[in-house]
Amino acid sequence: MSLAFERIAIIGFGEAGTILGEELVRAGCAVVTYDVLLADAQRRQAVLERAQRAGVRVCDGTPAAVQEADLVISAVTASASGEVAALAATRLRPGQVFLDINSVAPATKLVNARSIEPSGADFVEAAVMAPVPAQRLAVPMLLGGRRAAEVAQALRALGMNATAIADRVGVAAAVKMCRSIIIKGLEALTLESMLAARRLGAEREVLASLHQSYPHMDWQGALPDYLVSRVAEHGRRRAAEMREVARTLEEIGIDPMMAAATAKRQDALIDAMASQGLGYPRDRAFSWRELADVIANSEN
Repeated sequence: MSLAFERIAIIGFGEAGTILGEELVRAGCAVVTYDVLLADAQRRQAVLERAQRAGVRVCDGTPAAVQEADLVISAVTASASGEVAALAATRLRPGQVFLDINSVAPATKLVNARSIEPSGADFVEAAVMAPVPAQRLAVPMLLGGRRAAEVAQALRALGMNATAIADRVGVAAAVKMCRSIIIKGLEALTLESMLAARRLGAEREVLASLHQSYPHMDWQGALPDYLVSRVAEHGRRRAAEMREVARTLEEIGIDPMMAAATAKRQDALIDAMASQGLGYPRDRAFSWRELADVIANSEN
């Protein structure tokens, strides 16, 4: 009898968790969630409203959310992934699957797997290989673990784009960590270059030169706004991921010079925005030039 998921718990109802919840409800699943922000009096209502719009039932804690689920999806911050696994394990049982989609180091995935093992539930890691908002349920995921192949098949039946690449935990996370050196590094490099070019009055020529070198990348179009926007919107989370990348590299004897610098640049932008009371704009298109000007003016 093939594996099938009808009851799903999503721990972490942020951007990714909300989108997955909406789509899985549309796919016919009964979805419940718990998010730590439900314990924050000032932010609880926003989570409740998102869940109601998505058709997702809210639970009063991680243990309560996972106990009746066929599939548990952990979609939290890198720093919270271990605590969530440990809490979930207190109510999980044989036959359930715990899918860890968090962007963490292979060693962190292995620690989380060891937390789940005593419950008898199966731990499967997933590396999310593209931004979730763009592709939603069809975002590519690479899976690893003893039941990765079965779980991938069951997820594909729900419309998810899951591919099993290993029968052991850690390989999928390694793919994501190595890829992030390039992806997040490019974002940080673009941010630093554009801030400098704008301040020096050289942005037009810099972008023209980049376009000449890489004409397929849209340097004179939407690409700079997109790359900088990823840091402006998710800089803290991305910096945390890059620290996981740094940990990964250190564990195999590679000095994480680029990963550490990327995390520092991402955090620095969020610090600069916070000092000016700036949030990510939700009511208009993002402009890296506008952000660069605000930051430059604040430093004069």
